[in-house]
Amino acid sequence: MDTSPIIDEVLKLWWLAPLVLIVWLFRTSWWKGIIGELGVRVLAWLMLNRKTYHGMHNVTLRTPDGTTQIDHIFISSFGIFVLETKNMQGWIFGSANQRQWTQKIYKQSFRFQNPLQQNYKHIKAVESALEVPPETIHSVVIFVGGSTFKTEMPASVTSGARFVSYIKSFRERVFSEPEVQRLVKQLGSRRLEPGSVLHRTHIRRLKARSRPDAYRLCPKCGSPLVLRTAKRGAKRGEQFWGCSAYPKCRVMQNVT
Repeated sequence: MDTSPIIDEVLKLWWLAPLVLIVWLFRTSWWKGIIGELGVRVLAWLMLNRKTYHGMHNVTLRTPDGTTQIDHIFISSFGIFVLETKNMQGWIFGSANQRQWTQKIYKQSFRFQNPLQQNYKHIKAVESALEVPPETIHSVVIFVGGSTFKTEMPASVTSGARFVSYIKSFRERVFSEPEVQRLVKQLGSRRLEPGSVLHRTHIRRLKARSRPDAYRLCPKCGSPLVLRTAKRGAKRGEQFWGCSAYPKCRVMQNVT
């Protein structure tokens, strides 16, 4: 049987392979994250005065238990703003104290980590790197991608370009201009050099820490985390990771 005509027809469709790859890539969480962060970066570039708000993006800092990766940091005389970006669709349900929030798309529901708690580790890393009072650092969570909040959210949880007005709402100066320049320089010296090797190492550490049997260190003080069980309250009976330096250090992490 002569298969040449079949092979010729298949070869004519060579362009389908890269098209399928591009479609698959666009649907990955990695690509959605990149697009979301890029959108926030563009909005900040257009709407925040770059002489007032000094931005750094994709910042990786060392922590006692490895590294943490931060989407955006803006340093200004009005404070330091640490931004966490979520590129999500559908309805979003959650509150400040919930461990997990819910994304609902039609009849499907998905659980994801409370981004405020996720950003807490970023806040502590910036606080340690810059040696500034915690009240000068502000957590900002930004949802992009057309999602809609179906529960009342804290003011620091924003959608679209609303994060800009939230940042601009801070009008009390907490740093002088020389201090701002020093902090920008200090953060630049403390951040790890971005690149594929650093990204792979960071992802590997995240996967290692996510194992139930992984040896864990407190992201705040570096003490070992121990598995504990809540004895009272609404979460009675639930397990969590607590810092062994308690009550001096009160860091807790979910068992995931």
